[in-house]
Amino acid sequence: MTHIDLKTTNTDHAAEEQLTGAMATIESYYRSRGIFGDRFGFGKRPVILVVDFANGWTDDAYAGGSRRLDGPVDNTAKLLAAGREHDVPIVYTTSPWRPLTADQMFKSAADVSEVPETFRPWDEHACQIDSRLEPRAEDLVIEKESASAFFETHLTGYLISLECDSVLITGCSTSACIRATATDAKSLRLKPILVGDCCGDRVAAAHVFTLFDIQARFADVVSVDQAIGSLTSN
Repeated sequence: MTHIDLKTTNTDHAAEEQLTGAMATIESYYRSRGIFGDRFGFGKRPVILVVDFANGWTDDAYAGGSRRLDGPVDNTAKLLAAGREHDVPIVYTTSPWRPLTADQMFKSAADVSEVPETFRPWDEHACQIDSRLEPRAEDLVIEKESASAFFETHLTGYLISLECDSVLITGCSTSACIRATATDAKSLRLKPILVGDCCGDRVAAAHVFTLFDIQARFADVVSVDQAIGSLTSN
């Protein structure tokens, strides 16, 4: 088996180099057809959505956790601070802690590792929001069962009650829960805005390609500085 040095290959820069040709081909095709070039734009009444930045994802002591999320967590903290200054609603999601029941999650961050002696077992702490992004009393924390923050939760009704028209999406994983959430947000006629450097994935290639691909169809991708700037202009 070929040895792969993950410290050098599982980085955004390495992934961008690996995917450059494929992404250029896709972009050239879209341009030749004159499609998928428009943008949703920022809304007037946004909500900041923090998807699954809980310990089981952000702490690499867990098999499903990754230190690759440190940068996105720090950037999300900046966005939250700006959002609070402008009274922007903030919603967090995480998974429910449901030990030893018949209905255990499958193919999720809570998967039981094949090398269990190496990692911390999934526990209640895993489902708690990372302390670097501590929710406040006025924030909403939603426990979700599926990838999308919208699927069979009361998030849609909550945003309707606040008359929100757009969602600034942060969190993880870019290729799974972030993509699913953005797709549902578009379906609900909200403006889905992925804050790219506030999102992360265990695998760099999945993160980089999802950010490239999703902006063609399902969301705008912006930087944290652009997202903060949009709050000050509203």
